[in-house]
Formats: sequence, structure tokens, C-alpha cells
Amino acid sequence: MTDHVDTAAVKRYLLGLQASIVEGLGRFETQPFLADEWQRAEGGGGLTRLIEEGSLLERGGVLFSHVSGAKLPPSASAHRPELAGRGFEAMGVSLVLHPRSPMVPTVHMNVRCFVARAPEGSGEQDVWWFGGGMDLTPYYGVEEDARHFHAVCRDALAPFGADLHPRFKRWCDEYFFLKHRGEARGVGGIFFDDFHELGFEQSFAMLRSVGDAFLKAYLPIVERRKDDAYGETERAWQGYRRGRYVEFNLVWDRGTLFGLQSGGRTESILASMPPIANWRYQYAPEAGSREAELLERFLPPRDWV
Repeated sequence: MTDHVDTAAVKRYLLGLQASIVEGLGRFETQPFLADEWQRAEGGGGLTRLIEEGSLLERGGVLFSHVSGAKLPPSASAHRPELAGRGFEAMGVSLVLHPRSPMVPTVHMNVRCFVARAPEGSGEQDVWWFGGGMDLTPYYGVEEDARHFHAVCRDALAPFGADLHPRFKRWCDEYFFLKHRGEARGVGGIFFDDFHELGFEQSFAMLRSVGDAFLKAYLPIVERRKDDAYGETERAWQGYRRGRYVEFNLVWDRGTLFGLQSGGRTESILASMPPIANWRYQYAPEAGSREAELLERFLPPRDWV
């Protein structure tokens, strides 16, 4: 963990990843992604690529940020109390895509690098780690899609150790869980944080493998589902399930809390929110429906591959 972290190389990769993902998604859109570059007074800035009312995406953001600060925010220092008071540098690409069609799943992915700087003159070392992952949130469960998504995640991690996929899959199931509902957000994927155990070069290589796997994991699902028929019933269910997405992001997500507590750009942080969501009191789908099937067969964690 004391070897040198090449933040310049990480930044180059992340900007290239953002560009390649926007290009890949552009195949399905008739309008371009907005490019909004911003600066942060406390240090750093970023590039927000966003589309609203697109052909595929009702709302989608692919965001790069690179921020720094003199003191870790509470969400980070609570997670790593031994680092409280240190300056920090954080960079990453984060995306959430909310398709218009309820037959196409919502998806989230992020890859990030974090450095907690050693106090000047302390003789201590900088502490660094990588984090990230991806997870799929369908509104209607399809076995083929869930298995494909999980298989791509598994294959991305395979070169770096046979233990990583089971570990990160389980971590994802535990992290993207609405504790106040007793319910998973979606069908999962992979999630990892504080990862440094392979040393910088190999840990960075693993991060790149995960980032590069995103389009392979998601675009084939888009191709299969984008022309599926749907109506008002399916859109209403999508809005209801999107409410769960909002609840998770605002109540449990550490990344959202870190961004807001570190003085991040609120518009970019909340770009992950769906454009339309709704809540219904004590609603339960009809027994035997495809909506009920999502809750009963797809959301409980299982081994998809």
C-alpha cells in the first residue's frame, strides 16, 4: 500500500473511459450528450456528460470528477477513522442510465481512485485505494440478461484472482440493499472498495478491466430489449421501482454522501436520480404477474453464473 500511485495515469484512463462509454451509448441516440465542464473552488473539477429525453435514455449521466481537499469529509473519515484530518484527492467515472423503456434495465457503474495524503513532515505514507463496480436494476426480470451481466463481471475479474468475483458479488448484494425495506435494489453485479492488495500496477489493471467491461455487460441487453412493447402499466411500475432507486441513493449510498459533504457539485452528484419516480402506499403487485416475479424471483440474491 506504500507504493507510488500514478494519479496522472489514472486520470488519463478515466477520461478515455468516459469518452468511450459516451460513444458506445451514442449508437442508440439521435441527439448528442451535453458536455458540461466545471471547476470546484476547493480544488479540482470535472466533466459531466448528460443526456435527457433521448431516444434510449430518458436520463443518463456519465460523469468524470477529480477533486481534492484539505480535510477528509465525515463520510470518509467515519469509514477510515485513522485517516481523519488528512488531505485527500479523489477521481472517478460514475454513471447511471435511466432508459425510457421499462423493458430496458437501469444500470450503474463507477470506477474511482482515492488518495489520503500524509501530513507534511510526518514521515507517514500516502494511503491509496481503488473502488468501483457495476450493478443492474431491471424492472422486469429476464434470466438471460441477468446471467449475461454477471458473467461479464466474472470474466473481467478472473485474471486477477479466482476469489475476487465471489467476494465482490457478495459485497454488491450486501451494499445495494435497502435495509429499511429489507429488499435488494436490483439483481446486483460487483462492488469493491479500499482495494490495494495487488499493489498499484495490478490493482489499477483490475480497475481498468472492470471499467472496460461495462459496455460488454450492458449494450447486448439494450439491443435485446429496446424494441420490446410496453404500455401505461409497465411505465407505472417503472416509476414505482425508480422510487426505490431514489431511496437508496439518498439514504444509503456512501458516494452521494461523500460528494455532498466534500462540497461537490450538487447538479452532478444528483444526476443519478431518475427523471420521474413515484411512491404508492403499501402497494403490492398482483400475484402471478411479471411485476411480482421481479420481487420474488429476481431481487433475492442468487448465484447467476
